[in-house]
Amino acid sequence: MNSMDVSGAADVFDVLSFTKITLLIFGLVCLGIAAKFVSSIGLRLNRRIPSRRLLIAQIVTMVSFFIYIFGGGYVFYGVVQPPKTLLLAASGTLAVALGLSLKDLVASIVAGVILLFDRPFQVGDRVTFDKVYGEVKTIGLRAVRLVTLDDSIVTIPNSRFITDVVSSGNSGSLDMMIEINFHLALEADLRRAQDILYETAATSRFVFLKKPITIVFTEVEFAGRQAMQVRVKCYVIDVRFEKALQTDILVRGNEALIAHGIQRPALLRKDRSDQLRVQISEMKEI
Repeated sequence: MNSMDVSGAADVFDVLSFTKITLLIFGLVCLGIAAKFVSSIGLRLNRRIPSRRLLIAQIVTMVSFFIYIFGGGYVFYGVVQPPKTLLLAASGTLAVALGLSLKDLVASIVAGVILLFDRPFQVGDRVTFDKVYGEVKTIGLRAVRLVTLDDSIVTIPNSRFITDVVSSGNSGSLDMMIEINFHLALEADLRRAQDILYETAATSRFVFLKKPITIVFTEVEFAGRQAMQVRVKCYVIDVRFEKALQTDILVRGNEALIAHGIQRPALLRKDRSDQLRVQISEMKEI
């Protein structure tokens, strides 16, 4: 064994010493604690300043990114302090190994950085992705976590948001358009129904009155016959009250339509004699 081999082995043992590995683990744990501390501060600010909830969540996400990426690199280089020769030799080997074994992970991390700056959606947005609808809870190094309306957490790798289509309902704003559907008979008093539903939406405590309220009529097939679909389009004051607004307008809207005698589409039912005839024929076959 020549002197170069001995020197290289000594460098490796020095880098992998128990002290440095312990310090490295301690440094990474400290980074995790720092990120958790930033998140806890964000939660406290959310309670104190609810109107800035989305902005605070976005700042917390960016700070956490910088803690993990730059803090992790600083801790590794500062603690391990690898020699240049070993660093160059190891970088080539690690590049190949990481490229093969961690291809998806690296792609998700790069995609996470792109999402952070390109911002097709932000923390707190209501998004639809591959038939999954929910609020963006976190944008992490590897994945985005969505909280659905039934309080389930869905984890999606960052890389999928770069290649697939994602729809954001509020794009960083607290308010968001909500659509509530009603169905009326074709012979119903549509102008009267329009006034009733507009007033119902405008008097909801969850509606954002600085944005317009729109009533749209469309003739559709409903319950086996033609009917008039009424779409009430309005903005919820905070995306957290999305379902509360829908429920409020549906309940009060139906009560108002019934109270004013607005006709609803009747369900098509088979004649009783036809049903008896079918039952008799089935019994004969048995």
